Amino acid sequence: MHYEGPIYRPPSEANSLLVQATVGCPHNRCTFCMVYKNGPSYRVRPAADVIADLDEARTLYGDSVRTLFFPAGNTIAMPTDALCRICAHARKIFPHLARVTVYGSSQYIHKKGPDEMKRLADAGLSRIHVGLESGDDVILRLIKKGATARQHTQAGQWAMAAGIQLSLYVVLGIGGAARTLPHAARTADVLNRIAPDFIRLRTFVPKVHTPMLKMVESGAFKMLGPHGVLKEAATMIRLLDVPSRLTSDHYTNYIDLEGCLPGCRNRLLSNIGDAMKRPETDFRPFFVGDQ
Repeated sequence: MHYEGPIYRPPSEANSLLVQATVGCPHNRCTFCMVYKNGPSYRVRPAADVIADLDEARTLYGDSVRTLFFPAGNTIAMPTDALCRICAHARKIFPHLARVTVYGSSQYIHKKGPDEMKRLADAGLSRIHVGLESGDDVILRLIKKGATARQHTQAGQWAMAAGIQLSLYVVLGIGGAARTLPHAARTADVLNRIAPDFIRLRTFVPKVHTPMLKMVESGAFKMLGPHGVLKEAATMIRLLDVPSRLTSDHYTNYIDLEGCLPGCRNRLLSNIGDAMKRPETDFRPFFVGDQ
């Protein structure tokens, strides 16, 4: 099988077969992300090449593969006909597949529209991991996400209506001290309108060679400390009214938060309250990320 460039996958895809469908990221302008800034340039692998890799995986692993993830950074941007073709082929040769998953930004879901999302669902695409990051348009412009809150909302609703599971990522602290309340409130509003299957929390860590790190170093962006991040999480959780599973499965977070909303809300808030009683020096130190 063939791989090119950085190959990332969500923590929840740790046991999945990885077959590369695209290379790089077609947007590649987010100010907080360093993954593809040094290349390779975005391109779509020919569907025939992806199918050849799937067939090789079938020879290597038999028909027992149950979960499949198609890297790289934004495979939902792949032309719909080609993505449908590789999803359908995977379903054919791996009859026990429970899940076929990709990364996908809202802007590319939005470009496809509801009809193409339904085609992808019918072809076998079952889950998309989407970096929502924030529901605040001021922050979305700052980080050059490429989608507005309205586009995030519509894209999420279209995917859910098509029958595709959504795993949405929220970055705590991405608005800094200046935007913490709008970030919490407006992100909760977008999540409530979409009602995704999963809400996955991350905490902002400035990365090497990114514009956001330069803003932090210059003082133009004031980061939240551990208590500020926890307070922001609590504000967001109080406002969430969705049947979603919330998780914080990432090394950047200060505490683990896990449970099914809305029933777990009081327990999560209690966990945050207990953590807030600890001094900030008790949490992980500030660091600059390199991955």
